[in-house]
Amino acid sequence: MQLKMILAMDLDGCIGKENGLPWRLRSDMLRFKRLTMGQGNSAVLMGRTTWETIPEMYRPLVGRINIVVTRNTGYSLNDADVVNSIEDGIQHALSKNCDECWIIGGANIYEQCRDMVEEIHLTSVETSNSGDVKVTLFGEEWSREVIESTPKNSDNEYPTTYMILTKS
Repeated sequence: MQLKMILAMDLDGCIGKENGLPWRLRSDMLRFKRLTMGQGNSAVLMGRTTWETIPEMYRPLVGRINIVVTRNTGYSLNDADVVNSIEDGIQHALSKNCDECWIIGGANIYEQCRDMVEEIHLTSVETSNSGDVKVTLFGEEWSREVIESTPKNSDNEYPTTYMILTKS
């Protein structure tokens, strides 16, 4: 099973604002769905806060095994699998024979998983200080391959650059 991370962040490392996304980027949302669905046997692993910030009408993320990590041992969900550690979440995805397990947030989960993942799918949003939740920027140990640039338009509030990072 491949372990991958996917996120969008601005030039200062902001990934969220007031329990939501700080921007409206249709192209990025469509890419997120396409990538995390994969060939139909994928899991998405997220923290409890990330789960709770996904609008109810989109929960669970369809076509994917939804795994929610929380330290709260009494937390349960009807429409997602709850685990108490990242390691348990990865093992759960393995037990479901997933081809891919995507780390989808939030900041704490990203920070803990950075050294575990094989690839980081990053959308760089060309704006600054757009949110109140940040992750540490990825350093020189990652090689960057730019895949696509999207201009600002009626569907995308800011220009973006989508890239794949791999360990150098």
